[in-house]
Amino acid sequence: MNCMILTAGASRSFPTSHSLIEAHDPNSNSLMINGKDSGRAFAELTDIQRFKLILIELEDECLGVHTGEQRGTEGSNVLGFARFRLGHADPTPLVEIVRQPNSAAEAVALAQNLFQSHGLKTAVCADFPGRIVNRLVRPYYNAALAKLDAGLATANDLDLTLRLGLGYPEGPIELLERTGLAEHCVTTESLYRALGDPAYAPARRAQVALAISKK
Repeated sequence: MNCMILTAGASRSFPTSHSLIEAHDPNSNSLMINGKDSGRAFAELTDIQRFKLILIELEDECLGVHTGEQRGTEGSNVLGFARFRLGHADPTPLVEIVRQPNSAAEAVALAQNLFQSHGLKTAVCADFPGRIVNRLVRPYYNAALAKLDAGLATANDLDLTLRLGLGYPEGPIELLERTGLAEHCVTTESLYRALGDPAYAPARRAQVALAISKK
């Protein structure tokens, strides 16, 4: 399955070549808008009715920022998406598809088929800041950083314990240092502002990393 691709700035989901992007079909009735300015590009569309599916790439914001909301009844053939990517690591095969309360079931099925036909995995979630993965893992990362600051154990022992005790392929400290503590700070700060939950407040070490990156 292929779709029409509209590029609107740098894309976190598809920063490099991918079969889905290369299969761009200008005659398709499905449209994917990629890039950090996807919302602006969507607002400038003049032929929305042509498409059975429109996908807008999201960062941490809600889809409703771009489509509008109305009494919890919002939803159409316009969906959001983000391919999960931790910091500056390569994007994973997981694509989170964002739907609204009344999103068209046909559009959701088309989106799943589109991504899966190009070797990606999909998960469908409601329209919340950060979607599924970030909402689950960011408090865990913050807690690990806080325990390191508190002196519970060394970074090596914290990572080793979680690898051996829970079977994780990588401990939280080494994972964040590999993918970018500064990027973790940016994401958690965004979620903290949106949700007001202290679990998402950036850990001290992430704040330091972000400050250093700006020097």
